[in-house]
Amino acid sequence: MSISPYILLAVIFGYFLLLMLVSSITSKGSNNETFFTANKKSPWLLVAVGMVGASLSGVTFISVPGTVGAGGLNMSFSYMQVVFGYLLGYFVIATVLMPAYYRLNLTSIYEYLEDRFGTVSYKTGAFYFLTSRIIGASMRLFLVAIVLQKFVLDQFGVPFWLTVVIAILLIWVYTYRGGIKTIVWTDTLQTVCMLTAVVLTTSAILKGMDLGFGDLITTIKKSDYSQMFFFEGGWGDANNFFKQFLSGALIAIVMTGLDQDMMQKNLTCKTLGDAQKNMFTFSVVLVFANLLFLSMGALMYIYANQKGIEIPARPDQLYPTLALEHLSPFIGIVFLLGLIAAAYSSADSALTSLTTSFCVDFLDFKKSDRTEEEKKKTRLYVHIGFSIILLMVILIVKSINRDSIINELFVAAGFTYGPLLGLFSFGLFTNRVVKDKYVIWICLAAPILSFVLNKNSATWFNGLEFGFTILAVNGLLTFLGLWSISNSAALKK
Repeated sequence: MSISPYILLAVIFGYFLLLMLVSSITSKGSNNETFFTANKKSPWLLVAVGMVGASLSGVTFISVPGTVGAGGLNMSFSYMQVVFGYLLGYFVIATVLMPAYYRLNLTSIYEYLEDRFGTVSYKTGAFYFLTSRIIGASMRLFLVAIVLQKFVLDQFGVPFWLTVVIAILLIWVYTYRGGIKTIVWTDTLQTVCMLTAVVLTTSAILKGMDLGFGDLITTIKKSDYSQMFFFEGGWGDANNFFKQFLSGALIAIVMTGLDQDMMQKNLTCKTLGDAQKNMFTFSVVLVFANLLFLSMGALMYIYANQKGIEIPARPDQLYPTLALEHLSPFIGIVFLLGLIAAAYSSADSALTSLTTSFCVDFLDFKKSDRTEEEKKKTRLYVHIGFSIILLMVILIVKSINRDSIINELFVAAGFTYGPLLGLFSFGLFTNRVVKDKYVIWICLAAPILSFVLNKNSATWFNGLEFGFTILAVNGLLTFLGLWSISNSAALKK
């Protein structure tokens, strides 16, 4: 039963009024320090809950459940192999990266590269973050925009580009004053909304099949979607356990530990100990949250097959199709709230972190003698500038999108985060000193070589496909390149 687009529009409007209220409360008396670091007063448990939503995002909310029955990469419960790899990655972040960040009292984590290598390395690392985060945030916003377009705004004749403009404008309005302080609170609200939506949707599907929550595990085990571990296909299998586990660990390290967006929230905690408690708590909750998403995905396919519902050609469309066209209007509304919460919990912090990185890393706010008011004005212009960039990239993504967004996002990450992985690994695990002026060329060459290897791996290496592990290849090439332009001279103390 379809829901009136007017009702959906009213729900969206009400939700954003709530976000505006939170923004108004949290941004009182804010300044540049509040925007960038929340004055380092964020409660660690609040950050942990908010990070769950930011990590899952609209990509997980729609794309991960859709991949369960789509076949190919991340089929069935194989995505959990990646999630288990996350645990190793988050342990490295908490025990290796966080101590370094807190010791140096960083606002932007890429300041570490300046301290360790020099200015060129610093700017190169920050550039790769900006590129990576723009691509990732654009894909996440694109996902929510196409759903809003199809099920809500098409009914009013609103063009897609205007849908995206509205989506980005709403983020800008509630983040431009309070920045990261506001986001720590809104992300917590959005995490709760997202997980509530999944629980209620799962319950509704079970009820539609005359089952209860106690039948959840049994129903999934009897289906064709329950396989979690894939060993039999060997290294050439895209779902191979070892490939997926390693990829998950590396993805967690680069997309959380080496990402200003995610680490900016952690750096708002009062102490290193609080930040580490946040990271360990968040990582455990994330495992159960992903299990919940995959369980819902399996149930959606079982339900659709049982009811004779046609499976959409794009896996990303299965959840919205069921929620908005085949389940109750209440579930449709719950889905829409969950989707918006999921998408905005990552997109809002992305816009803030992009602004932070550019102001600190490229405009040198920490070293600048500009007044507080001048910095605030500049920060506002940068915030607007990145909003426009996200709009343009989303429109480009729409014109080229083909695969499930979750897969495209990780493939893109393999090429853009690889140099960051190589830079930070070299800095943390060696004592060698690089020739800083050559670092940018190494970091440009490594992704290009990785791309060539990835395109030809099946031909050159007897059917081998790197999949997400191209990230490791990219990082290794960067590491080896840095070694080639370094010497063993003692580091400056």
